[in-house]
Amino acid sequence: MPNYLKKFIVQPGTKIRLKHFDPDYHGKHESREQALPEIQKYVEKMAQLQYLTYAERKHSLLVVLQGLDAAGKDGVVRHVFTGMNPAGCVVSDFKQPTPEELAHDFLWRVHPHVPAKGSVAIFNRSHYEDVLVVRVHELAPEKVWSKRYDEINEFEKLIATQNQTSILKFFLHISKQEQLARFAKRLDDPARQWKISDSDYKERDYWSNYTEAFEDVLNKTSTERAPWFIIPSNHKWFRDLAISQIIVRQMEDMNMQFPKPTVNLAEIRREYHQATDQEKSDRRKKR
Repeated sequence: MPNYLKKFIVQPGTKIRLKHFDPDYHGKHESREQALPEIQKYVEKMAQLQYLTYAERKHSLLVVLQGLDAAGKDGVVRHVFTGMNPAGCVVSDFKQPTPEELAHDFLWRVHPHVPAKGSVAIFNRSHYEDVLVVRVHELAPEKVWSKRYDEINEFEKLIATQNQTSILKFFLHISKQEQLARFAKRLDDPARQWKISDSDYKERDYWSNYTEAFEDVLNKTSTERAPWFIIPSNHKWFRDLAISQIIVRQMEDMNMQFPKPTVNLAEIRREYHQATDQEKSDRRKKR
């Protein structure tokens, strides 16, 4: 079985170009039906590992999802994290900042949403918008946004070291043709039409600009503590397979253990047997 964590990771210090990565890659499987048993296995394992994370309360997991419009960020949340308990898993998105957020540093709105020990946080878009959209649409001068790569690295180092947070960042890589095909499906499907935005086609004009911006993000902010993964995402089912496998591998490497009981089990067993004996006695009296 391929190790997608090793296959798709952006090694720190490397210089990648997205044109060298095939968004249509789908591994050994030819269809969703073939891949589904593996996907389900990993999704179920993720649920078990989340329960262990919640019980141990020593580690946490932050998953960052980034990609161009229609890359499938919502789909990942819906299909990959479907087995996780909502009590310990929170999804946050970071779109256009509010006036209050703009009055602070760009990470001010992000920090309250990082996961506490024992929990999982998913960023559906993230602090990286401030070196993507801000750069492409010139919402801040280069001397401002160019400093943010190092500031992001320091921020992620902080939460990784101080809060034992494992950080996995996924770039959902689709082709321009695949994006247009997904836009067409939105037009024809009433259940998807709500996703249509006035900016969908205008943003396509900036495809090359976004590609350059994403390449800089991947090259400058993939670190040992917070690596990026380039996930081929033209095939939604393969996207889900790769991401779920990577998350499982990472969570298994966290070497988590269930905490030891804080009570005297022998005494609790004695009380249990006493309670069951009393229950039997009460039933006999009622006959």
